[in-house]
Formats: sequence, structure tokens, C-alpha cells
Amino acid sequence: MAVVVLGASSAGCGVTAGSSRLSADAATICAHGTYAWSGIRHVERLTGLPDRITYADGGYQGVIEPVSGTVYRPTVTHPPKGVAPARVIQALGAHLKTDNPLAGPSETAGREETDFFDELVGPRQPYYAWESVDLVEADFTYTCGLNPPVHGHVHTWDTYGGGFLPCSQPSEGAPAKVAAAKLCPAGSLAVTGV
Repeated sequence: MAVVVLGASSAGCGVTAGSSRLSADAATICAHGTYAWSGIRHVERLTGLPDRITYADGGYQGVIEPVSGTVYRPTVTHPPKGVAPARVIQALGAHLKTDNPLAGPSETAGREETDFFDELVGPRQPYYAWESVDLVEADFTYTCGLNPPVHGHVHTWDTYGGGFLPCSQPSEGAPAKVAAAKLCPAGSLAVTGV
């Protein structure tokens, strides 16, 4: 009876007890361990650009289309046994203290067209637009009870980005610079930065 109580109270952490069979089972599934994060990297990637932006019906409009055929999907390599990939991603979000949840395993980015329309006042001028995703990558070491540490990697994102700016305004970030180079006149501030 004592072994059953000990096993029930500690099964989530892989603490072993009594018989060798219970020890082996408890040491393989461990769902409430701790993470050590390293190699955290944030990279902004361009996901969409319009072919052109036109002015009609009192506003600027266009269609932002996916670029390069790249579709981003969150992944977790080597998730600990008994821990779903979504929980590993949530643990990274908690570590980073993100305002919004990180993208989960069922989400994708970079595969859809987006129609836009902006009704702006003032003189007509050229504009540039883009969509992007802020990728997050990190390595982790997961420890729990007497189990050997598990080493893995997370690839996800925290936010979607993008913008719609006049070519008279400088571009910031790699995706915006690509959009400006494609859609703005060669000597504009968005292209030259000066």
C-alpha cells in the first residue's frame, strides 16, 4: 500500500519507488519537470508582399501574396515522453514572458493571401506594404525526477508583423526594406534610408 501511495503522489515527476518495475515505468513518463533554455534567437522573416498598391475608390488597395513558397510551422524536436509539444512551447512562452501565447503546433504562417484597403487623407503618394512573422528558436534541457535529461529544440513564433507606410518614411527591419525596394521609387527615403 505504501508503494502505491508513493507512486501516485510522484508519478508526474518520475520519482522511483519500491519495485524495479514501478521504477522503470515512473522513470519513462515524467510530465512536470523543469526546463533550462539556451540559444534563444529571434528572427523576423518576410511572409508576404503585394505585387503593387493602387489608389481607387478613395483608398489604397492591394493583395499581399505569400513569398518564396515557405510555410512556417511550429515544431518541437525530442519532446519529453509524456509532455505534448504544445506544453513545451507554452513553457518557452512562460520563460520569455510573452504578452500573447506562442504559436502552437496546429498553426501555420506564410500561406495565405490578404486583401487590404486603407483610406488615407492627404496628398496621394506611393506606399509600401508587407507581412512578416517574428520567429523564435530555442534549445532546451528538460529534467524530471531520476530520468536522464532530455535535450530538444523549439521553433515557433510570437507575433505576426507587417506594415503599410508611405515611401517618404524610412523602412525598419529586413522585411520592410525588401518591400520598400520592390514598391517604392528608387530615390525615396524608404529605399535609401537617408
